[in-house]
Amino acid sequence: MKKNKISKNWVNKQRRDIYVRQSKVDGFRARSAYKLIEINEKFKIFKGGLTVIDIGAAPGSWSQYVEKISKNGKLISIDLKKMEPIGNSLQIQGDFTEESVQQEIKKNTDSKVDVVMSDMAVNTTGIKNIDSIQTGELCKEAMIFAKDMLSENGYFISKIFMGGTFNEIVAEGKKYFKEVKVFKPKSSRKDSKESFIICRKLR
Repeated sequence: MKKNKISKNWVNKQRRDIYVRQSKVDGFRARSAYKLIEINEKFKIFKGGLTVIDIGAAPGSWSQYVEKISKNGKLISIDLKKMEPIGNSLQIQGDFTEESVQQEIKKNTDSKVDVVMSDMAVNTTGIKNIDSIQTGELCKEAMIFAKDMLSENGYFISKIFMGGTFNEIVAEGKKYFKEVKVFKPKSSRKDSKESFIICRKLR
């Protein structure tokens, strides 16, 4: 009974959610596209000709937005799940944390990249602190990868959860980047502990 009640609440929430409705109108695969749109409106990151790596990309709404806005660029999307094709993007199916997958990404980039972005999160347990710590580990892994891949003025964007590892991640960001900001988009649900860390300019 309890599970039905929870899923019913979720369905009602989805119905009321303007971003879910808007994503259908705009042709995005998920409401998360609007988080990246807000990040871009604030930080002016995307333009034509960029090379972008999207980690934890499925179902692909971040990649869809980048494809739309960054003409003549190069987009590599990585996820455990198989995704529907998105424009000319290169899709790699696999576990980003595995060395072989990271090598395959590197093999497909001829030079330094402009943006590494990650909306990765673990399958949530519902125990907020554990989810925060595990997602934090993914963020750190993506950040370490990004610092080897990014051009000097490149951007690293990642989901982080308020909680256990938050301060540690911000401190790590400051170790590698000159500019580190934390931003919570309006399209992030109010009851969600997620924010995004936006890092720029490698040290």
